[in-house]
Amino acid sequence: MADRHPTARITDPKVMRALAHPARIAIVEHLGSTGAVVTATECAELVGLSPSATSYHLRELAKYGLVEQAPSRGDARERVWRSTTSGFNVDGDLAEPETRASMQALVDVYLNRDFARLREWMARQHEEPKVWQEASALMGPMLLLTAEELGEVNRRVQEVLAPYRRRDRMADAPADARPVAVHYAAFPVE
Repeated sequence: MADRHPTARITDPKVMRALAHPARIAIVEHLGSTGAVVTATECAELVGLSPSATSYHLRELAKYGLVEQAPSRGDARERVWRSTTSGFNVDGDLAEPETRASMQALVDVYLNRDFARLREWMARQHEEPKVWQEASALMGPMLLLTAEELGEVNRRVQEVLAPYRRRDRMADAPADARPVAVHYAAFPVE
C-alpha cells in the first residue's frame, strides 16, 4: 500500500540549512504529524514567536517545498498553510563538506529539541498518572550487530511504529491517546 502521506527525502544542503532552526523544525513536525492547516498566527502560538516571524519561517519553508499555502477556509484574506509531507529523512552526500556541515547543523537543532523534550519529561513525570509513568521508557541497550542486522533492526522498529503514526491515526485514536515522542537512534560506536 502506498504511503498516504509520503516522507520527504532531503539531500540538498540548502534545504538542510533552511530547516535547521528550532521554529522551523517545530512547524514541519506539527503540520506533518497532524495534517493541520494553520495560519501564521495559529502557528506562532505553537512555536512561541510573533505571527510576523512565524510568517517569515513559513515562507522560507515554502520556498524549499516543505510547506505550501492551503486552500482558504472561507476568509479569502486569511493565508493558511499545510505540510507537503508527513516528515522527512536527511540523506546527503557525506563526501561533500557543505553537505556534512548542513546536515550537522540540522541534526544539532533536531537533537537539542528532542533532548529538551526528554529532560522536560523527566522533570515532570512524577506529576503524570502512574499508567503513563510506567508506559514510558528510556533505554540504552548495547547491541552487537553486523550492518545487515542493524538494517533489519531498523526496519523492524519502523514496522512496529508505523500503525501508531499520529497523522494516520488521529481520526480513530482511542480517547485517552496522547502525542508521544519517540527518539530512536541506532549506530555503531567505538
